[in-house]
Amino acid sequence: MLRITIFLFCLMSSAGISLANGQVSPKEKSALVDLYNSTNGKEWNSSWDLNAPVNTWKGVEINQGHVVGLTLFMNNLNGTLPESLGDLKHISTLNLAFNQITGVLPKDLVKLEKLKTLRLEMNRIKGEIPEGVGHLKQLEIFSMFNNFLTGTIPESFGELKNLKELNLSSNNLKGDIPKSIGNLSNLEALGLFENKLEGQIPAEIGNLVQLKELVLSNNQLGGEIPAEFGQLASLKILQLQNNRFNSLNVLHGMDSDQFLVFDSDDKTLNPKFNEIKIDRTRMADTKFEDENENE
Repeated sequence: MLRITIFLFCLMSSAGISLANGQVSPKEKSALVDLYNSTNGKEWNSSWDLNAPVNTWKGVEINQGHVVGLTLFMNNLNGTLPESLGDLKHISTLNLAFNQITGVLPKDLVKLEKLKTLRLEMNRIKGEIPEGVGHLKQLEIFSMFNNFLTGTIPESFGELKNLKELNLSSNNLKGDIPKSIGNLSNLEALGLFENKLEGQIPAEIGNLVQLKELVLSNNQLGGEIPAEFGQLASLKILQLQNNRFNSLNVLHGMDSDQFLVFDSDDKTLNPKFNEIKIDRTRMADTKFEDENENE
């Protein structure tokens, strides 16, 4: 019995030392190694020493033996995202923006139920946004502008009641803007610039009373601007130009003094850009030109 007790004590002590040395479970470490291998980790700007403790790896944040954050912004990741990313069950921040990531989103990404920030902008990711994105109930930021996303905007985005920023600008998304977006009472920024969206802007957008930035320009939206736009008292940036609206009369009734940026196709409404330096026709950065984007 004494030997068993000593053995268990040694195991517990080893685990404690392991956590103290910044290690994580084999499954989580394996997911990180998969990412390293699938995105040409040896060529990253700041690479990982796979023989060193995980907490010494650039961009990896560990808490109580679990990976809770991964930030590899602008680090020359070149390749696809492994399905095993879905094994990082405790992660709250995933920032792989401004890299050269290709392929499609892993289907198990929607299993990261503790995720609060997802930044994958300025990559070359293609395919559709999974409908299961609605499972990410803690999500506050979903940013994938400047990729090659196709398909429609999932209705399930409307289930993300904590969402503050949704940016899908400069992709190849089509179809209508989901009415469910109007459920996002905490949303502060909505960017859908430069896609192939059509139909009318849903009146439910008027429910977004916290919205400060609304960028819908360079699409194929039509019909009339909803009267509910008048309820957007917090709005500071509004861009609607280069669409197919039948009428912009509602904009005449809005208080132009509230805006830092205001632009539309109505020539009688003077655009405002003097307060900040910004390109009049391009809020988002230029989309990557990639001749192999459809491969």
